[in-house]
Amino acid sequence: MILSNEKQLRILIEIAKSDGELHPDELALILRIAEGNGIDHDTVKNYIAEPKPSGKLEALTFDQKFEYLYNIILLMKADRRITFKEIKHCQNIAKKLGFNPSVVSELSAHVYSDPSISADINMLHNKAKKYLVNKA
Repeated sequence: MILSNEKQLRILIEIAKSDGELHPDELALILRIAEGNGIDHDTVKNYIAEPKPSGKLEALTFDQKFEYLYNIILLMKADRRITFKEIKHCQNIAKKLGFNPSVVSELSAHVYSDPSISADINMLHNKAKKYLVNKA
């Protein structure tokens, strides 16, 4: 079983590669997230070389789902070039996480591609809650 941090990295890699290439800015963000979660660069390189589908994500807590969602949007914007394929992939991951796919465009307007500009996480967290399909 993949740990949630490893699973998140695999999802990020999957999204980063969805446009057919792994841009250096996307790789830098993935490596920074990996380091923050105690995952070394060699492990990340193995994930890139041997991608696995993201699988089921329903059992995650809301905070974990939000973190995944925020990071996939951040990653989508990392290379400052957003493709339709990346947007659709993010929307599909959002659906797997239990969100209405339109959450991607809602949050995307408030997530910046420049990592030195921080988003208002609490505001984004509250907006994301409104897009949960099953609010059990």
